[in-house]
Amino acid sequence: MAKLVSKTYGDALFEAALEKGQLDEFWEEAKAVAAALSENRELFKLMGHPKIVKEEKIQIITDIFSGKVSEELVGLLRMIVDKGHFEEAESVFTYFIDKVKEYKNIGTAYVTSAGELSDVQKSAVEKRLLETTKYVKFEMHYNVDAGLIGGMVIRIGDRVVDGSVRTKLYDLTRELSKIQLKAGECAP
Repeated sequence: MAKLVSKTYGDALFEAALEKGQLDEFWEEAKAVAAALSENRELFKLMGHPKIVKEEKIQIITDIFSGKVSEELVGLLRMIVDKGHFEEAESVFTYFIDKVKEYKNIGTAYVTSAGELSDVQKSAVEKRLLETTKYVKFEMHYNVDAGLIGGMVIRIGDRVVDGSVRTKLYDLTRELSKIQLKAGECAP
């Protein structure tokens, strides 16, 4: 249900943004709204409170967001509250943001390395990703995991490239155990 709600409202916002020629403006506003929602968990408690009637909840959303984002986004938020889907509001905006990034060919890469990468290394990783993917730009996220021993793991969407020493050692260990099993099977 949650996925259907985020897709339905996110697609509607995307189509409205394209129709109005305001994709970039809606995209920036959606990022701000998503951040505001994620940082204010108390708002979800308030909006989910059974003793606050729907009209009051709609007024609260209107008061918070009017004048800060476009009327279209305020209207969308009001509709989400009216239909009883406020708990899905954050996922609606996340879906929209991801859809715009896909439309603009902007990828999101999560790079985990065994040690901190220098700016030169980060630049080289991004350059290589741009050369080997369909994306024209990347949002890069870097993380350090000493457990990798060496190398790095890169995740873009559901694709993972694992060039870590830890994984290479694991694979080598598996191959060696297969060889030992086969050798043991041949013994008289």
